[in-house]
Amino acid sequence: MPPGSTLLTWVEQLQSRGRYTFTRTEVESDTGRSFVAAQTALRRLKQQGRLVSPRRGFYVVVPPEYRATGSPPASWFIDDLMHHLGRPYYVGLLSAAALHGAAHQQPMVFQVVTGKPTREMRAGKVTIRFSMSRLVERMPVTEMQTETGSMHVATPETTAFDLVRHPIAAGHLSNVATVLTELAERMGGEALATIAPLVRLPDVQRLGYLLDAIGQDELAAPLGAWLQGQRARVAHLIPAEPASVDVDVDERWRVLPNAALETDL
Repeated sequence: MPPGSTLLTWVEQLQSRGRYTFTRTEVESDTGRSFVAAQTALRRLKQQGRLVSPRRGFYVVVPPEYRATGSPPASWFIDDLMHHLGRPYYVGLLSAAALHGAAHQQPMVFQVVTGKPTREMRAGKVTIRFSMSRLVERMPVTEMQTETGSMHVATPETTAFDLVRHPIAAGHLSNVATVLTELAERMGGEALATIAPLVRLPDVQRLGYLLDAIGQDELAAPLGAWLQGQRARVAHLIPAEPASVDVDVDERWRVLPNAALETDL
C-alpha cells in the first residue's frame, strides 16, 4: 500500500477484486499500521457505515446499496466468517429450506449449524443464529454459489432431519410439517435412508411419521424399510411432553402422536 494511502483506499481495492471480508491482522500486515492505528481507522469506517464487524477482528465491507441495513446478506460472508473462526459449518434449518425453495415462511434470522456452542452474531440488521451438532462434518451438504463465492448448505434430506432434531429453532412442529411439505419434491427416499444410521433412532421415527402425516408415504418408504431392522422403542412425537391416554401408537413408526399437526399449506 503506497505511503499516504487511506484505509478506505485499501478497502476499495479489496472490493474491486471481489473481496468483501478481511481481518484486522490483514490490515496491519498489508498497510503497515500498528494495532492502535488500525483499530482507530477501522472504527472510523464502521462509524461511517462502510464496514461492519460481526465478530471481533473480522470485518465485512458494506456496499452502498446495503448501507440502510448496515450489512450485506449473511450469504456474502458466512463462509469466510466460519473459516476465520476455524469451525466446520453448514447453512441449515429454515435458511437451508428457503434456499431449496421452501420459502413459505422466510426465516427471520440466518441459521447455521456448527460443531461447538457459538453465540448469536449481528451485522447491522442481519442476525446469525447457531445450532450445535456433533454430526456437522458427517451430514451431507451441497456447495451453493453466492454473490461473493460459495457456502456449505445442508442438502434437502439433511435439512429435513435437522428440522426434526431442532424443532424449537424451526418454529414449532406444525411449521416443520409445513416446510417438509414444500421440501418433499426436492428430497429422495434413498438419500434419507443413507442419513438414518447417522442420527438418533427417535429422530428417524419422527421424520417418518411426519412424512406420512403430510401424505409423503412413498418418500418415507426407504426409511420405513430401514427402521424394520432396528429395535425401535416408542418415541413421543414431541420429546418430554406427555400424551393423552386415548392416543394410539403409530405402529409403522413406533411414534406416540402427543401433538396435533396443522400445516399452513
